[in-house]
Amino acid sequence: MKVVTSAMGMRYRINFRWNAELGALLSLLLLYGFNALWTPRFATLANTVNMLLQVSTTMLVAMGTTFVIASRGIDLTVGATMALVSVVSALLINRGLFVAWSGALGGALLIGFANGMLISRFKVQPLIATLGALMFWRGIAQVLGDGQLVPFVHSGFESLGKGYVGPLPVQIIIAAVVVFGSYFCIRSTLFGRYLVAIGSNEAAARLAGAPSEKVKYGVYLISALLAGLAGLMETARLGMGDPGKVGVNAEFDAIAAVVVGGTPFSGGRANVMGTVVGALLMQVISTSFNMLLIPFTWATLLKSLIILFAVYLQRPQKA
Repeated sequence: MKVVTSAMGMRYRINFRWNAELGALLSLLLLYGFNALWTPRFATLANTVNMLLQVSTTMLVAMGTTFVIASRGIDLTVGATMALVSVVSALLINRGLFVAWSGALGGALLIGFANGMLISRFKVQPLIATLGALMFWRGIAQVLGDGQLVPFVHSGFESLGKGYVGPLPVQIIIAAVVVFGSYFCIRSTLFGRYLVAIGSNEAAARLAGAPSEKVKYGVYLISALLAGLAGLMETARLGMGDPGKVGVNAEFDAIAAVVVGGTPFSGGRANVMGTVVGALLMQVISTSFNMLLIPFTWATLLKSLIILFAVYLQRPQKA
């Protein structure tokens, strides 16, 4: 906000408001255009599809994180959830696809329920609750997998990560369905309205009749379920369960996509399409650095600076 004095001596205020979604979209277009010009084979159809494939799991996790952050919470367990799902599904696949996927997603929902209970019922701070749960569930995944890879051969399972429907990869289709489902849920359902209200002012929303406890359970269950689905897709792509590497830094990438896309840490707003743009921006950075043979640590550094800048722009403005 800036105070301006006119030639007549009158003072008035001008509000400058950063549109996070528009800024992220502009950054994405500029970065993609720059790489199209300077990075060999970057703008090819094959590479574009490959980037969409790589970002599809991040997109699922980021959608769940959007729900959580909009409620003024945080979920650091998404990577551990992916690891647990990876190991459980690989261990159970010999008993059939339905049993493997049901058992794995059931485990994911258990994590979401536990997070919801700690945060909603026992009033534990979301950061502390999910940080402790992250270490606990990653440890459980390591114990179940005996700290080793769990290989399997199952064409039906592997089609989730490697299959196609016509010319489109299954992973991209699933990510698109989840994005539009999330958009509809937040924009057009009572749950979405309660979510935004609770994130804005939980006390006022509760007085207005919003079931804050149930909504908080809901957002952590959604986050866990989508992280579980991402874990299944990643396991299918790898053809093995990997408790040590599946889901590593997934929470970082998801939070980056959500915050850069315009959903504030202060809650009260859920920008689904902004999250999509944020996830794509992070993926373009990773792919371009990889193709230019720049060490990945520099890409991580740049992502961190982008997150800090996005959070800085979301700070409360002084009157």
